[in-house]
Amino acid sequence: MGVKRWIGRWPVYRQLTGEDPLGRGKAAQSPRSAGLAPRTESADRVVDSICPYCAVGCAQRVFVKDEQVIQIEGNPHSPISRGRLCPKGSASKQLVTGPQRVQKVRYRPPYATEWQDLDLDTAMDMVADRVLDARRRGWQDVDEAGKTLRRTMGLASLGGATLDNEENYLIKKLFTALGALQVENQARI
Repeated sequence: MGVKRWIGRWPVYRQLTGEDPLGRGKAAQSPRSAGLAPRTESADRVVDSICPYCAVGCAQRVFVKDEQVIQIEGNPHSPISRGRLCPKGSASKQLVTGPQRVQKVRYRPPYATEWQDLDLDTAMDMVADRVLDARRRGWQDVDEAGKTLRRTMGLASLGGATLDNEENYLIKKLFTALGALQVENQARI
């Protein structure tokens, strides 16, 4: 390869001698980068969504191809986030497509050393039974003075930053209906 031809492939040379003095267009483009296309270009559809993490409610655009999520980006039309996402929101695609995502219910009985796989119906029945049992065992109808309480001290809820406002609202309603008093949220990022 001749020196002139080699220098002609150098982006700085193309920038200085061509029509792109700022190096933002063709001067900076290599043959490889010229052939690249955004991964969102092949999407069948775009679904508007909200980030599932904190209570800010940043808008997201979910790009779907063949019913699989291929990319999640911030929605530039959102007055809240204006197209920006925090690191957790930017990585939210992993919630759906990450190889580390658990796809089944894992259960380790008390004092056991091995995990078992359970079907979802069995696991949900176990959770419901344990919630009702804890409620019953911790139930207080009246205090020492005979004052009506109708509460349980056997249940509590501590939410985190992955819960949004709607989830927190429903959790508060559920635990209040169960008679629990200790319902708190730690929603700091």
